[in-house]
Amino acid sequence: MIHWAAIFLVLALLAAVFAFGGIAKSSAGVATVLFFVFVGLFVLSLALRAWRGK
Repeated sequence: MIHWAAIFLVLALLAAVFAFGGIAKSSAGVATVLFFVFVGLFVLSLALRAWRGK
């Protein structure tokens, strides 16, 4: 489960680079949404891992 949390974190960081770094200004809105979605999934996977105790 921590593997999935790490994947979501990396995807969130990539989305942040595209959203806040000025690389793709035309898709900054989409990247911002993706950033928050993946951060949410990261937090959810960490919470599920803590709840299950694995």
